[in-house]
Amino acid sequence: MALICGKNESEADGMKLAEYIEKAGFQKGRIAVEINGAILPKEEYEKTVIASSDEIEIVEFMGGG
Repeated sequence: MALICGKNESEADGMKLAEYIEKAGFQKGRIAVEINGAILPKEEYEKTVIASSDEIEIVEFMGGG
């Protein structure tokens, strides 16, 4: 079961990362993704399949002042 943002996400196993990002409500242009300690380039989101052993962190950038 993949660990995403500190939560066990069994339904994400086998899902493409881009699909998970959309389903979770993140805006692709406003996030950075780290998988197993490595930053993943945005162009890899469509090709990357989430494995049950993956540890994924998604950081969303916020604007403000």
